[in-house]
Amino acid sequence: MSINSISRTRRLRTLIAGASVSALATALLPAVTAQALAAQGAQENEDVIVVSARRRDETLQDVPVAVTAATAEQLDNIGAVDITSVQRITPNATIEVARGSNSTLIAFIRGVGQQDPLWGFEPGVGVYIDDVFVARPQGAVLDIFDLERIEVLRGPQGTLYGRNTIGGAIKYVTKDLNLAAPEFKARVNVGTYGQFDQVVSASVPLGDTFAIGGAVANYYRQGFGENLFTGVDHYDKDVTAYRLSALWQPADNFKVEVSVDETHDDSNAKHGHRLVPSTDGTFQVTDNVYDTRAGAGDKNSVETRGVSLTAEWGLNDMLTLKSITAYREGETVTPIDFDALPQIDFDVPAIYADDQFSQEFQVLVNRDRLSGVAGIYYLDGNASGAFDSILSALGLTIYTAGDQTKENFSIYGDFTYEVTDRLDVSLGGRYTEDETTADVQRDVWLGLGSGSLDPTNMTSVFFATQTGYQDLNRTDDNFSPRVSVSYEVSPTLDVYASYSEGFKAGGFDPRARADLDPTGASQEGFAPETVTSYEVGFKGALGDSNQLTYAVAAFFADYSDQQITVQRGVDTDNDNINDTFVSTVFNAGKSEYKGLEVESALRVTDSFTATAMIGLIDAEIEEIISGGVNVADQYVTQNTPEFQSRFGFIYEPVADVWGGNLQINGSAEYRDEYNLFNIDNEGSASGALGLPAGTPPLDPEAYTLYNMSVNWTSDNDRWKLGLHGRNLGDQKYRVAGYNFYGAGQLGADGAYSAFYGAPRTFTASLEFRY
Repeated sequence: MSINSISRTRRLRTLIAGASVSALATALLPAVTAQALAAQGAQENEDVIVVSARRRDETLQDVPVAVTAATAEQLDNIGAVDITSVQRITPNATIEVARGSNSTLIAFIRGVGQQDPLWGFEPGVGVYIDDVFVARPQGAVLDIFDLERIEVLRGPQGTLYGRNTIGGAIKYVTKDLNLAAPEFKARVNVGTYGQFDQVVSASVPLGDTFAIGGAVANYYRQGFGENLFTGVDHYDKDVTAYRLSALWQPADNFKVEVSVDETHDDSNAKHGHRLVPSTDGTFQVTDNVYDTRAGAGDKNSVETRGVSLTAEWGLNDMLTLKSITAYREGETVTPIDFDALPQIDFDVPAIYADDQFSQEFQVLVNRDRLSGVAGIYYLDGNASGAFDSILSALGLTIYTAGDQTKENFSIYGDFTYEVTDRLDVSLGGRYTEDETTADVQRDVWLGLGSGSLDPTNMTSVFFATQTGYQDLNRTDDNFSPRVSVSYEVSPTLDVYASYSEGFKAGGFDPRARADLDPTGASQEGFAPETVTSYEVGFKGALGDSNQLTYAVAAFFADYSDQQITVQRGVDTDNDNINDTFVSTVFNAGKSEYKGLEVESALRVTDSFTATAMIGLIDAEIEEIISGGVNVADQYVTQNTPEFQSRFGFIYEPVADVWGGNLQINGSAEYRDEYNLFNIDNEGSASGALGLPAGTPPLDPEAYTLYNMSVNWTSDNDRWKLGLHGRNLGDQKYRVAGYNFYGAGQLGADGAYSAFYGAPRTFTASLEFRY
């Protein structure tokens, strides 16, 4: 760790300690504001957000869990584009689009998540569409349509949700069908870079007990940049999605819902912006960070689809039975150009596929002072893929393929007992048994491309098998408890404390190389990781009509056996040139994450509300034993800024404006510098990576985004106009990257490229509601 990093860490620890004492002692200064975006209706104490974070309906104020929630209307008012927009309002969260496509998700909460979207690696943050767990990150960047609200739960959630919610959960809650009256909504967005979106949704009751509905959305945008080699748009968007649903409710205590959804992402492949010139100097770094010169191809396709059936039967006032049955599948065909240059060197054509079946049975209890849920959960999922790593400078291709099947069985329960009218105690636990079966294949072919991935390739010749694992198997089991206590100090102040554990199953490295693994460790796979989390917090309001609302949470997490993936070039024939690459997955011994989160809102006047969100985290890997020596100082935590904040305002004139209601939103959103991988990529200053002098840093630097939205809604709520400006300062900020670069780089030019968030954009929207 560099001296600057140590200094930053010490300052952060001091800041966290001081902020914790100050917040607890003063119950928040008015300058610190924003309870998610609930302040949007704070002027009249309306828009009380109801969440189902604990599998039962509770107000955001009352639930003793660190949760950020926003309704579809609130997200619309700040110009939210897709599910990644909740990063803007959630402390200690990184929720970004992964490199390569518009629809693969990278999600980290409180330092826990999944960086590598390859099959065989599991998410640390669970994504849910309603109550259905989405097992794979491909297709998980959900566009915002047909939405009721989004909830982001921070910290381990295993006692209530499906597998691998060790870091938290993101719940995408769709809009309920209306049995009483028909509903219709149509929306058009036009904006910079040729943006043209259309979203239509409707529901129709067919009698008193049956309703059908659906939503169709098309999102189109030209590219922020250009592939200078092929001439096509780069960072464009071409996504079509639909959701159809039906509700049958023959009695007040019984209902059945069926939902079908499908998404097609036909946007061009997203390649990197190379940060260094080509080795021969032919290609210099482009001026536009959204441009590339990739020659691997532009055609990209991601398709996901799913169906679910939910049945709910209220036996009596005390017991409700619920069944959730779901099936999902997806396919991805994409070219990955690591070197981001025209030549066919370090180009990777890839194919991924996945499918999952899940069944969950719940018993919901609500009797006198006891409430809660118990359930059984089953998941049978498979993820597979194949890709060629074409290294033309070396005259060979490495073919990698395999699949991993995950069969999960869990039994869980979480109950709350009201000891007194003010004191609640919650107890929960989850037993999980996770079985993994895997095949891993790695072959070397002489020539460009392999006959295994492309059977029509007659020019390449098979050379050797480096890995040929079949039917690898491991079973992991775990019991994760949760205990929490909450106390109502007053009608406007609740405090809580909780202890919880989280679990993420082990697996097998899909890139494992057997001929360089004489101990057979890759056949054993990597072990599960666990988190033990302690959290204290309080939520409340101050002043007349709840003028100030706030939520504060402080946490400490003991992170054990963290799964770390490292890929590096390897020189197999001692000629000082890395002629292949090796992937290693191992379990770090110990990490400690601690931090502070603040959300609140201050109504300054009847028309003006100030909002803010603050996230602080000190995340350190403390123990990695290699050869009997602790080498933890060679590693860093990934996708976890030490500090992030959002300060904004909401202005709503009391008087009507043009026969309707006007609302103006503005915000400044800051994210500290952070690391993309578990190895620091500080450029030539790092030394350890062997980078040439003058190599720029790859990891994201600190940045601030400025946003503004103006919304007008007619008095009858039929029409809505919006104008949204995002990233008004046109900040160029990195969100992902590739690094196979330095002395003896892999191939002729290696890979050292970055991916960026969206530039300054403007969108005008028109919406009609009925």
